[in-house]
Amino acid sequence: MVTTLVAVTAVTSCTGGAPEEAAGTAAPESVVVQPGRPGEDSTTVQPEDFEATEPEDRWNEADATFVSDMIVHHAQALEMSALAADRAEDPSVLAIADRIRDTQGAEIHGMAGWLQGHGLPVPVPLEGGDGSGPRVPAEHDHEDMPGMLTDAQMAELEAATGAEFDRLYLEGMIQHHRGAVTMSTDLVGAGTNLRTQELAADIGAGQLAEIDRMQEMLDGL
Repeated sequence: MVTTLVAVTAVTSCTGGAPEEAAGTAAPESVVVQPGRPGEDSTTVQPEDFEATEPEDRWNEADATFVSDMIVHHAQALEMSALAADRAEDPSVLAIADRIRDTQGAEIHGMAGWLQGHGLPVPVPLEGGDGSGPRVPAEHDHEDMPGMLTDAQMAELEAATGAEFDRLYLEGMIQHHRGAVTMSTDLVGAGTNLRTQELAADIGAGQLAEIDRMQEMLDGL
């Protein structure tokens, strides 16, 4: 968003010498004109009241909560997808699990960088002690987060193999993706950071497409 500085100056007399302020004339005054978002009017503020931070640098609690929660949300998707390596029967299930691990693993590192860049804590270790990727902390109350699988669902998925695993994985990941779409939609209008808004839009669009694909796969089992 471009900000325009408009100087409003009182009319003064002109003489051949140095300019003199006319008696009773107010000193020149400057105001900052902030253009509104599309469809909104511009506003004017005094320079001392203007926050010069660019939109891409601004953030609020909604942005920080979204990024932190989405890291935890993604971490469970990585745990689910890691199980597919020695449990999935359908090659297409293994393929989409690998894709989710690659995509969401990269997004976790990007979101962690955003938190660290703003002096905020990262909610999960980026590397497990056994060399695995991020994992949901055992003490995290993740079941209140949209789409997250319960401990019982995760245990059932871990115990399954073959066609049963494929079914449970697809059902669980569709549920999980729908939760991520809800979280992304909720950020719109609540956050102020351009990067988190773009991230939410990308996550929402990408996971909606994967939901459609996984539903087709589930219907074909």
